[in-house]
Parts: sequence; structure tokens; C-alpha cells
Amino acid sequence: MSKGLITIFGGSGFIGRYAARECVKAGYRVRIACRRPGLAGDVRLAGAPGWVDIVQANIRDTDSVQRALQGADAVVNLVGILNESGKQSFQTVQAEGAANIAKAVHEAGIERFIHVSAIGADASSASAYGRTKGEAEAAIRAIMPEAVILRPSIVFGPEDEFFNRFATLARVSPALPAIGGGHTKLQPIYAGDVAKAIAAAIETETAKGQTYELGGPNIYTFNEIYDYILKTVCRKRFKVPLPFGVAKLIGVLLKTSFRFIPPLVWLFGPPPITDDQVEMLKADNIVDPESLSLADLGLHQPISVESIVPGYLWRHRPQGEFTQTGDI
Repeated sequence: MSKGLITIFGGSGFIGRYAARECVKAGYRVRIACRRPGLAGDVRLAGAPGWVDIVQANIRDTDSVQRALQGADAVVNLVGILNESGKQSFQTVQAEGAANIAKAVHEAGIERFIHVSAIGADASSASAYGRTKGEAEAAIRAIMPEAVILRPSIVFGPEDEFFNRFATLARVSPALPAIGGGHTKLQPIYAGDVAKAIAAAIETETAKGQTYELGGPNIYTFNEIYDYILKTVCRKRFKVPLPFGVAKLIGVLLKTSFRFIPPLVWLFGPPPITDDQVEMLKADNIVDPESLSLADLGLHQPISVESIVPGYLWRHRPQGEFTQTGDI
């Protein structure tokens, strides 16, 4: 017997796959609401047949959001983007989309709503990413004061766009950009631990109305992250310090080039850095010691970068898994 049904918006994405597994493990049936159900079939593997369903929903379309909520006992919003593309802008997806979901959840009478935001969310941020994350939080609090907001730091895992991105860059570039000197501090958290926090937030009555900041067990500077990536992929590369102003100009050029020259996206994926991401790097991305955290959700042993990252970065080594770590 299941405990109920959880609708996860954005459940076909990176964190969503982990969240679906954790919710099923906790005894819930899961409904994955995403724009392209045909590309999300692998999420069904998160549970036994009948425990995971997939429906079409676009968070900009109120009717589809309401349909995805029918019969749900709890709702999780994981929808977010790192780069803007076409109609997928920070404003429409992260601010307006989150508010649409919160409004529909409230009107449906569903009391448990978990919204995954990000450390650095601030409605007055100079970064469009951080600003729209902050606007979403404010809108959700106005509509559903009892909602739970989770703010993770950089999230890592085999499918991540952080460690994989810079490991890929190290394969083709003789140097890595140390933006702002590479001194920005990060507290990467494993996607599986974010998923556990989501499941715990659903079941913890005292979590209602609270905001939690989520980080892993260790804090690193960007330069330390680079050193670790290079050691793991067995490559020697220079780190080139870039002042924020210069890095921001480069970010603008890259973002513009990738937007107006489609073959670049087809060949390389999203731009390696944008001006908005440079803006975010001006502040440390670590858990505020005064905030509620993983421990307050009963999670006291988050998994470290060193325990997971080597298991998927080996493919970026010169000879893949056959490269000896002493070859660098």
C-alpha cells in the first residue's frame, strides 16, 4: 500500500530521477510531470510497475499544471534552467512558472509543497538566475506560507553540468579560466542527498514553512575544484586568473555566439560560461551557518565529492578507464 501520490514537476531532469527513487523508497507513488514525456521513459525505473507514471505538463500552461495535480497528496517543483533558450527564459521558467505551480497547488487544496530553489536566490540579485529564483521564493511564500523551500549549493552526480563541463573543457583547452582569481567558495552536494532532503521535507511536519540550505560535507574554492578535476582526469592544465569584468565580457560573447550560431550548441552543448554565471560567482555558494540545513531534516552524513566524482569523471581521462593516475 502506498502512502499517497507525489507529483514532481521537472521530474525527468537531473535531480528528478533521484527524487523519484527516494519518494518511491519512502512509500509514495510518483507522477512525473514534464514537457516531453516521450523522452522520460527511463524515469519509470525509479519504482516497480505502477509506482511511477509520466504525464505531459508545461508550467507556463495552467490547465496542464492543474491536470498534473489531480489526486496528488504532495507536490515537488524541480523546474529550473542554467541557460536561457527560446521561450525558456529565467523569468518565464523560474519566476512565473514556480508561481503558477504554487497557485495551482493552493487552489487544489494540497498542503505539502516542496520547492527546490538555490543558494544565492535573491530578488535583488544582479544575476537574472539568482533574481528569478528569489522572485519565485517570494511568490511562493505569498501564496503558500506553509511551503518548504530547499536551497542546494552546486549539485553533482554522473549527469551533472558542473564537474562534467569543466572536465570536458580540460580535454580541449590548454587552460581553465579562474574567474575572479578562482577564490569563490562552493559546497557541492550530491544529487542523491538533495533527493533525500526532498523526501524528508515531505514527511517532516515541522518542515512546513521553513527554508533549508543544502550543502555537502566539504567547502572548496574554485581553484581547489579545478585542481581536483585535473588530478582525477589525469591532465595538466594552466589556471588563468580572469578578473570578473573580463570574464563577464567573455561570457557575453559566448552567450551571444551560442545563441545566434546554432552549430555551436549542436557541437558543444550550452556555452561554457555566461555573463550571468560570472555574476553569480561574485558571492560564495555555501550554506549560511545560521540557516536550517540537512541536519535539521535528519540527514547527518552527506556524501562527499571524493566518494562519487571519480566514478564518472574517468571517461574524461586520455585513455579512459585504462589511464593510470600516475600518468599525469
